[in-house]
Amino acid sequence: MFKKSCVALITPMKNGSLDEAAFKSFVDWQIEQGTDGLVPCGTTGESPTLSHSEHKNVTEWCIDVAGGRVPVMAGCGSNSTAEAVELTKHAASAGADAVLVVTPYYNKPTQEGLFQHFKAVHDCADIPVYIYNIPGRSIVDMSVETMAQLAELPRIVGVKDATADLSRPLQTRQAIKSDFCQLSGEDATAIAFLAAGGVGCISVTANIAPKLCADMHDAWVAGDISTVMEIQDKLQPIHDAMFIESSPGPVKYGAELLGFCAAETRLPLCEISDASKLAVKNALKTAGLIE
Repeated sequence: MFKKSCVALITPMKNGSLDEAAFKSFVDWQIEQGTDGLVPCGTTGESPTLSHSEHKNVTEWCIDVAGGRVPVMAGCGSNSTAEAVELTKHAASAGADAVLVVTPYYNKPTQEGLFQHFKAVHDCADIPVYIYNIPGRSIVDMSVETMAQLAELPRIVGVKDATADLSRPLQTRQAIKSDFCQLSGEDATAIAFLAAGGVGCISVTANIAPKLCADMHDAWVAGDISTVMEIQDKLQPIHDAMFIESSPGPVKYGAELLGFCAAETRLPLCEISDASKLAVKNALKTAGLIE
């Protein structure tokens, strides 16, 4: 089971191409800083604009650098079921510990369509599958009932919940067996999500503040609520700044400020505004991450 502080990894780029050296160095740093799980090729990793070969390369690089030190949940989502199946088969053969599959965006499937999509992914390879429910980006919202139906399948083991609905983990916990792994997909409500039955967070902020995020989750597990609240207060300005424009523009700029990679993204995402850069810079300064 994935738990505590997991990172939705950015994909460093340079002059239009993937920056393999920067990515590998970044993954290694994440592990050194205490990150508990790695999630390459999600939305934060700009998966919609990666070619199939690039997507597979990033997954393989992440698994190779991790070297079994922490688990890897490979992003394999697509609005094409056939593509999600292909990526899932690759992740399983490459040695990923699990896959993360987003609800199909744009197509706007029915709940039955969602069930059949995830069942096809489940059936294609012997690897645990996590549902990524993010209605703000994919338009569709998987119902608790559909998720409970999917959870009856042996390899559907958890969810990354980015609904920002804090009643959802409570409803899910009541509807599904207790070992179903609920991970927050929204940094700002991560602690409230834990209190409602979650076990961790797949975080954007962890890209640039991995130690703070890991320490906060460790404190939660230890029952040290005063430390949890202290770190949460320190992280909140960063959470806000990371979504001042479409992600991952702000977080990539944050990574550039820390010296890990260029802030480069692929169109249709573009360079963030000067005002947004200032907000990101101030948030990092407030948290003590840069001078």
